Amino acid sequence: MIGGKEVRAVTALSQYQRLESGGLWRADSDAEEREVFVSFGDATLVIAAPDGRPLAHWSLPAIERQNPGTRPALFTPGPDSGEVLQIEEALMIDAIERVRKVLARSRPRRGRLRYLGLGTFLAVLLAVVVFWLPGALQRQTLAVVPLAKRLEIGASLLGNLQRLAGASCRDPLGSQALITLQERLFSDGDGRLVVLPEAPDFGIILPGRIVILSAEMIEASEEAAIPAGHALTAWIARQDDDPMEALLKDAGLGATLTLLTTGDLPPGAIEDHAAHLLVEPPPAPPRAELAAGFEAEGLSFAAWAAAVDPEGARFGTNPGPIPETLTRVPLLTDSDWIALKGICQG
Repeated sequence: MIGGKEVRAVTALSQYQRLESGGLWRADSDAEEREVFVSFGDATLVIAAPDGRPLAHWSLPAIERQNPGTRPALFTPGPDSGEVLQIEEALMIDAIERVRKVLARSRPRRGRLRYLGLGTFLAVLLAVVVFWLPGALQRQTLAVVPLAKRLEIGASLLGNLQRLAGASCRDPLGSQALITLQERLFSDGDGRLVVLPEAPDFGIILPGRIVILSAEMIEASEEAAIPAGHALTAWIARQDDDPMEALLKDAGLGATLTLLTTGDLPPGAIEDHAAHLLVEPPPAPPRAELAAGFEAEGLSFAAWAAAVDPEGARFGTNPGPIPETLTRVPLLTDSDWIALKGICQG
């Protein structure tokens, strides 16, 4: 990918400025650990108390990781500091690592002007070649965007969705129950479930295999199979409708070209697409495809569709008899289901 490194540094930081997570912070080697909230500021990592009071600001370029490749991650603000920040959430760990690396690469290097000129020339040449072929440009971009970039874009979208629909629900017992449901639905370990307080009443899938559920669809359901069905529908839909493709269609040709040539999307494209995701359900896959996917996980699509879409407005009417039960075996124990229903109460 080719592009100005200062722009990439600013873009990488701005993409994560609305992302936050919990953590454990120790002010020095003799201090006790305390629970904190971690977020991004202007070129800093902001560590705040639960009441929002800032406790520390760490310079992003100076941050070091003490245990690369191990979780939970341990960060310090510099080699001689006694402060330590422990973070468990994978999205925040990846975001910190991404921003640190981009900031490090943004430092001036020899030959930079030559590479910048070459990059500008190639970008202009590419724009001329594909200006009348937006479909081909989009397909090419989707083909070369790696999983790491999709995870990064998914994290940025999640940060914007949290701004619009509330911070992700993190009650400890409810979060553990959500992980149990996640492992039950995505046995390959690829999918990740996130619950937002004011998300819509349909599942949303983001690049990077993140599935968004709403607090209401969990709290108002009588059994775990209802929100699980929403998650499965979004998951199955990604086979036919790549969530990255939906993002690029919203973003337009210019943003697609920017992603292809620089490796980053304009922040405005992320923000606009996040708002769009909250108001328009994704297209439903063919009924037979949904039924097969539900069957593979031990759920009855016919019974689930009858429960959530009795008029058949989205999934069509059910031909033939409808099974009385949604699942062959319960997805969660009673105690886990109760905990999950309270995930937004913590």
